Formats: sequence, C-alpha cells, structure tokens
Amino acid sequence: MYATKEAIIAKEHDPNLEVHILMMEMRAFSKGYWSYFERARDQYGVKYTRCRVSALREIPHNRDLVVEYWDESGEHRCETFDLVVLSVGMEISASVRDLGRRLGIQLDEYGFCHTTQFDPLETSRPGIYAVGPFREPKDIPESIVEASGAAAACARLLGSARWSLTCQREYPQERDVSAEAPRTGVFVCHCGSNIGGFLDVPAVRAYARTLPDVVHAEDMLYACSQDSISAITQRIGEHNLNRVVVASCSPLTHQPLFQESVRAAGLNPYLFEMANIRNQCSWVHSNNWEAATAKAQDLVRMAAARAALLSARPVVQVTSRRKALVVGGGPAGMTAALYLADGGFPVILVEKGAELGGNLRRVHTTPPEDSRMAARNPRLVLDELIARVQTHPNVATHLNSQIVDSQGFVGNFTSTVQHAGGQSDQVSHGVTILACGAQEYRGPEYGYGSDPRILTQQDFEALLARDAQIGSATGYSTGDRLPERVVMIQCVGPGEKFCSRICCVVALKNALALKELKPEAEVAILYRDMRAYGFKERLYTAARERGVIFVRYDQERKPEVEIQPAGGSSAIRVRAWEPVLRRPILLHPDLLVLSMPVVPNPDARQLAALFKVPVDTDGFFLEAHVKLRPVDFATAGVFMAGMAHFPKLLDESMIQAQAAAARAARVLSHETLVTGGQVAVVDESKCTGCLTCVRICPFGVPTIQASLAGAGSIIGAASIEAAICRGCGLCAAECPARAIQLMHYTDAQMAAKVRSLVYSDVELSC
Repeated sequence: MYATKEAIIAKEHDPNLEVHILMMEMRAFSKGYWSYFERARDQYGVKYTRCRVSALREIPHNRDLVVEYWDESGEHRCETFDLVVLSVGMEISASVRDLGRRLGIQLDEYGFCHTTQFDPLETSRPGIYAVGPFREPKDIPESIVEASGAAAACARLLGSARWSLTCQREYPQERDVSAEAPRTGVFVCHCGSNIGGFLDVPAVRAYARTLPDVVHAEDMLYACSQDSISAITQRIGEHNLNRVVVASCSPLTHQPLFQESVRAAGLNPYLFEMANIRNQCSWVHSNNWEAATAKAQDLVRMAAARAALLSARPVVQVTSRRKALVVGGGPAGMTAALYLADGGFPVILVEKGAELGGNLRRVHTTPPEDSRMAARNPRLVLDELIARVQTHPNVATHLNSQIVDSQGFVGNFTSTVQHAGGQSDQVSHGVTILACGAQEYRGPEYGYGSDPRILTQQDFEALLARDAQIGSATGYSTGDRLPERVVMIQCVGPGEKFCSRICCVVALKNALALKELKPEAEVAILYRDMRAYGFKERLYTAARERGVIFVRYDQERKPEVEIQPAGGSSAIRVRAWEPVLRRPILLHPDLLVLSMPVVPNPDARQLAALFKVPVDTDGFFLEAHVKLRPVDFATAGVFMAGMAHFPKLLDESMIQAQAAAARAARVLSHETLVTGGQVAVVDESKCTGCLTCVRICPFGVPTIQASLAGAGSIIGAASIEAAICRGCGLCAAECPARAIQLMHYTDAQMAAKVRSLVYSDVELSC
C-alpha cells in the first residue's frame, strides 16, 4: 500500500511517468485500501505484476537498472528502469530494543513488544502499554486508535485522581475591537513542500500585502509548528492586528490550533479565517505552478475580504451530563462500557438481543500470536466480559432493548430506549458509543444454501469446535468424523467489492485447526490475494508448512462449483485455473467452505439516521477523519467501535473500543462544555412563522414562540436556542423570508468573499 501511495504521488507529479510495481501479493486489507488500489491501477495507470524478482543489476555504460523476474505466465522477463524503489519491511531499531530491555518488558524474537491477545495493549509489565508499530507493523490510523486505547487504559488506572494536579490555562482579557477599523494579518504557510513545492509562496505573501485592510503579511515554513504559533501571537501584539488570516491547509483539522494562538493574543477566536491553499490548491494544481499561484492569491483575497467583516462571537457554558450510552453488547460495546465504568463514569449499555456477546459467541478460537503457539479460547474472554459487565456498579444493562429516538447535542443527549415488552424509558447522557457490530454475509454465491456440504467459515469453525470438544470430553480422537478434503474459496459476494480484512486470517486459522485435529486432511484455499497482514504472515507460513495448498484466481477466472447428489464419489466439484501450471484443475472436496465477508448489520443505517451520523458506500460507519479522528463521527459526542466501523479481529475490536472510551471520557470528564459562537440567529421582525426551519433542522432545534404583533395580535416567530444549535446553516439557507443568519457565516460575510473572487481588489476599491 505504501508503494501504491508513492506511485500515485509520482504520477500526480508527472502523469507521463511509467510506474511498475512488482509484487507477490496485494495486501490491500484495510478500510478503503482496495478502492485505492483500483484507483491507482485504473485511473493512474500504475502497472502491477505478480512475480518474484530474481536479479537487479546496473548496466555499466549508461547506468540504467535491469530487473529480472519470471512473471505469472511463466515467461522470463528483463526490464530496464531509471529508478528502482525497494518496499522494505518494518523492523525494530537497536535503540528501541534496548529501551524495551531497560523497561523490563518482554520482546519477541524480532524486537517487537509482546502483548497478550486479550489485553492487547498491555505489556508483560503492568502499567506499561505498547502502541503503534512497536507492537506489530501497522499504518497510521491503527496507530492512532491504539494510542487512544492506551490513553483509556491509563485513565482507568488514574480515574480517582482526575483533575487533582491539573492547571487551568489562563488567557488574557479579550480585547473589544468592535469600534476599530479592520487591521488584518496574513500568514502564508509553505507546509514544507506540500504547498511551497507547487506554488510561489513568497509571491502569495507579497500579493497579500497589497490587499485592503491587510497591514502585515509573512510566510512561514510550517505555520502549525509551536514556534510559528507563538510568532503569530507575537505579531498580533506587535502590529495591533484585530483580524488574522492563515493560508495553509484544511480548517477542519487545524483551525482550532490557530484560534488558540489568536486567543493567547487577547482576540476573540472568531476573528480568525483560513484559506485552504493546500487541499484546494497545491494538491489540485500540482502540475501547474502559475495556475496554483494565481488560485492561492484568489483564495487569500477571498479570505481577507471575509475577515474584514468578522465579529467577535460569544460562547456559553452548558452543563454536561456525565453519563455514557453504549449501543451494542458485543465485545466492543462491553469493552468500551467497562473502560468508562472503571474510570468512574456511569454507563447505559443497550443490547438488542437477549444476551450479551454478539459475534464473539460464534468465535471458538482466535489466531495464535505465533505459529508455534496454540490458538486461545475466546470463550473465556466472553465469560469474563459478561461477568464484569453484569456485576459492575457503574453499568446498567438493558437486554432485548433498542434505541428508537435520540435528540440533543454533545454533553446533553436524551434517548428513548424501547424494551421487549413495549414499554419505553428516556435516558439522559453526554456521549454515545455505537458498537452495533456486523454480520457474516450469507448470500447464494457458489451454491450456498442449496447443499449442507457448503458451509461458511463461521459454520466450519463451529464444526471444528464441536469435534474438538467431543474429543476432549471423551479422550478419544474424533478425526474420522472430519472431512478428508476441504476447499475454501475467498472473496465471496460483496468481498469482491471491498476487502473484508479478516476472511483470509480466519481461513488460515481454520485450516490450521483442521490440520491439528486431522493432519492427513487435504486443504486447498482458492484466493485472489492472501491478506495475511502484520504478524498474520506467520499463519500463512505455518499453513504452507502443514501442507495447505494455495491456488490464486483472477476476477476473470473465478472458481466454478458443481453440486452432485450427496453420497456420490464426486459430490462437489470445484473447477479452477492454476496460474503456475497454466491449466485448469478439478477438485473433489467433501466440504466446500466459503469465506463470506463481514457486512453491516441492518440496524446500522437506522442508528446512523437516529444519531445523525454518516455511513460509507458499503454501509459501515464513516469516521470523521481516517487518520486524525478514526473513532469519532463528524457529529460531536458520538463515537464508534468494533465491526460496525469495519471488519476486525477480536483484539482489534477491543482496542478500538478502548479508543472510543478514551475519546468519550474527554467529554465526560468536564462538568461544563463550551458552545455557541457559530449558531443561527432569528430576526423576529422578518420571521413569518412558516415552520420551514422547524421542518428542515436535522437536530430539531428551532421552535415557534408566540409574540405580539400590531394591534395586539399574536403570531408565531421562530426561536433557536444557541446552546443547542449545531451551526449547520440549513435553516439559514432555507428560510424564505431571510430571517435567519448563521453567525460567523453571515450573508454579508459570504457575499464579500464571493465578490472578491469575481472582482479583483482594484475593482472592489473602485
């Protein structure tokens, strides 16, 4: 995936560049990875070749590089390249190994930190936690999730001491600038080469100095660095600035940071504006220096025009309800509930089913951490989680119940819980964690449902578990009841559109479990790519060592299944194309096991609508930002955990549940929350009480209040409570009487921004 990212960036720099990726497998195993790979291949023209490179040498006279390999068709190839980039693996440095030894924590043979499977962030030494690639090779989103999970583990230990040693940050008295003429400072960021490498930042800075009301402009290498943040605060005082514009990256991620620097200088944070000249400019026009520079100047001019009309906005403190609602009683939901409860916060746990456990009830073994270890029994984890939830004084559990309504905002939610008997209760809570899980797909592909000899991996795992339990109870081998020949087919149904992440690992786990119970059994796995990511590679190696046969297939040549009457010598026939032998093969399994993908629960979309949170095109919950906020929704105060977000193994679901608990605890730990500022305001003199705002608001904020009109008549006028308003602006956009203004995005401010785009500053001054 790293190679694919670098290939796309290279193609964006030079669309005519030829980029070849020579690979063994495409490990596009995480959320959005498969579509990213397809975009690189189909839209950018990156060429992927399955092979093993046998030689790399330099041609002496011209210094070109020759790569020698055998492709999948069996042909020997030699290709010449200008540059060869090696996709090397992650390893632990000597200094980090030494740190682990000095801390007295257990490391594995490669230097990675050993953590337990069912407490996946805790090291061998209690109170010391390991996150990120120190545990196992992983990418940024998973590292961020683990970091938040470790924060939850620490908060659970330190909950009783919360706020006892904290210091309140002091800000200077806010300056009243309402009577002052605008004095705007513009700060243009190079963002290293992200912006400065694709447009003329000094030219943008020089242009900013010519704009109306701009009294200071400068460029910075990294505007978000601590030194630059301090410099912005200092410049506000030096030049008596009362408006600030930063031209850099996305306000979604960096605006709060710059607003803090403005507050530190004694200005209201709403006197700040950003121009996104990275995402909206340098990244879009990376191959056109002049166009990117001109557009950056346009964006800065627009931002400065709006900044001149900005005004200070008041904020209010609202009391927070320090209780959490967790929807879903699977391993993710129970883990999140326990971490919050251990931290001292009351939790309401709502489970639609009659018992806790979710999909964990259908998991009988987990992949061993090492090929030399036996898989561990997750039933012990399930029993422990349920016992702790049911006996915890801070957890109130509601079984056979579901959420049918939810209103409010972060810190102040009110939800309706409907129980099995039909009665309903209203519960108040400050945060919500959605952990409603997912389910195994059960579609008709490859004849599933038409013959009892065609199973899913979940069915097969249950069969293996029953056999192992009988053997353990009787002391006799039960291998003769197990199938002699098993064929597994990967990427079934929706698994052709997105990688379900865990299917390959589960297939490897079950293949090894069968080999353990019946070593002579024949197992063949038909796959597109074996997504054995991270340490799961050890399972892949162990499976090959135990004699499991792997046959790769293409989308154009999928396996074909023929079903014969039960009891025949060839009850099931599976035809496949063997790419190495370059000929078709015919398999006669006793059982056909389909690696069905994980798909969202039907409840997920209903819950998304109730809590006003988004889902992606596959129906999984959509995070606010894949790297910066991987467990948050865009809706403040609502978080996600477990397979409702994307398919995960047990330890991965538990880690994300810990992360969601940490994010939720950030809200619950405060008695009051700040709100207001960017809110809708009604001009009652213009309002006709038409109810448009009441109908359009997705959060149910506007109400109609009676007010006196001429001659003592009473009419209804809209009222919007600032503490509840989310600032989405829908009511302002829809109001037919133009009686509603969204503060900080008023009509006048936005019109000035648009005018400055249409007309140059010279034309505006005329």
